[in-house]
Amino acid sequence: MTSCFRRLTTGPTPPSGPAQSRQRSTADILSLPLKRISINQQPGILLRSSRQYSRSFIIEAVEPGDRSGGGNEAEKAGPCACLVGDQTVGGVVDSIDRTVEINGKRAISGSDSRSKEDRAVEVAIAAAVTVVLGVGNRVLYKLALLPLKHYPFFLAQLATFGYVIVYFTILHIRHRAGIVTDEMLSMPKAPYILVGLLEALGAATGMAAGAILSGASIPILSQTFLVWQILLSTIFLGRRYKVNQLLGCFLVAVGVIITVASGPSAGSLREAGIFWSLLMMFSFFLQAADTVLKEVIFSDAAKQLKGGSVDLFVINSYGSAFQALFVCLLLPFMSKLWGIPFSQLPNYLKDGAVCFLNIGSLSSGCDGAPLLPLLFVIVNMGFNISLLHLLKISSAVVSSLASTFSVPIAVYVFTLPLPYLGVASSLPTGFVAGAIVLVLGLLIYAWTPSR
Repeated sequence: MTSCFRRLTTGPTPPSGPAQSRQRSTADILSLPLKRISINQQPGILLRSSRQYSRSFIIEAVEPGDRSGGGNEAEKAGPCACLVGDQTVGGVVDSIDRTVEINGKRAISGSDSRSKEDRAVEVAIAAAVTVVLGVGNRVLYKLALLPLKHYPFFLAQLATFGYVIVYFTILHIRHRAGIVTDEMLSMPKAPYILVGLLEALGAATGMAAGAILSGASIPILSQTFLVWQILLSTIFLGRRYKVNQLLGCFLVAVGVIITVASGPSAGSLREAGIFWSLLMMFSFFLQAADTVLKEVIFSDAAKQLKGGSVDLFVINSYGSAFQALFVCLLLPFMSKLWGIPFSQLPNYLKDGAVCFLNIGSLSSGCDGAPLLPLLFVIVNMGFNISLLHLLKISSAVVSSLASTFSVPIAVYVFTLPLPYLGVASSLPTGFVAGAIVLVLGLLIYAWTPSR
């Protein structure tokens, strides 16, 4: 730690020369917070405390090598201590917030532990919102496919291209309001291009594998997403995880597997074949790389914006725009995966739009549209925003855990009498055991060992 030394004198500034002995008064002692405040040796710096003092204090900076007028006082003060008159001030009172006024600017220094608690509460609230929206996203996706059961590819493209319009509209409004600055918009676009490419390729490979895989296999294979995130964040972010965090992530994945694999379609993973399972795992690798890349973007933005933070809608807007661009390039491949010849794609999209709007003679069997698809699009958008916000204030792994936690809750919700679904599904036999293991994993991950 670099040594720093401050002399605080009361009354007029003493002349340079040997320090004279003074009568020490406890009223002259001012305890400063531990957090260092740079004053750049500017005159006229006034310190005030919540306690009332009868005098003001003038700060005189004394370099560690300067012994004039102080003898060994700097050594006596120690690192980052202060002198008021001749008195060393090393104590810190955490229970009192203090205001430092520097050239008319006031800055309040609070307790570090309090800020950590506030941050933990913010992360917990954001995680809870993400879990709720994650459950709604999974449930509404199944409900949205009821009227659009013949047009799932239309629903996917509606979400992809609809987000571009909505996100850029919100971005424009926030820019006009001054929330989004020109510096945020002028940041390099190369990372956003990579985000769009990863999301488009992730969707394409996921569709290809999802057309073959069914039942419980996809939720089971989705647990590799957490493994990829830990691995990629270790490599590219230099993050190191504690043993309890790794164990907690492992138990969360095991809990989801137990919950889902105990269902009636648990054998589909063996029946699908190794190639499609590996392709689905690669799809989750691309999605994990996308989330870690966004965390890198937030980190780089903090440096480019000199401690500021890039707005969520800057990343969402440009990321979704480049994703839509790459989806257009992959349309021939992706339409074939859905069993739609590329030459028939325009007619397919037109029929899907008619069913979505629930108008005309082709709308028979489209009951629930457009309400259910619109609800899914809105909730899915909110889920993506909350997921990115959670990633911004915590990490990619924490956002993944929140998303994973929504899986067993959604499984339980499907056992309830939901509208349009008809007969509710039965609860998997291993649901309770899997849920217990999952919650235990989350508690172990969040547990902080005492030192």
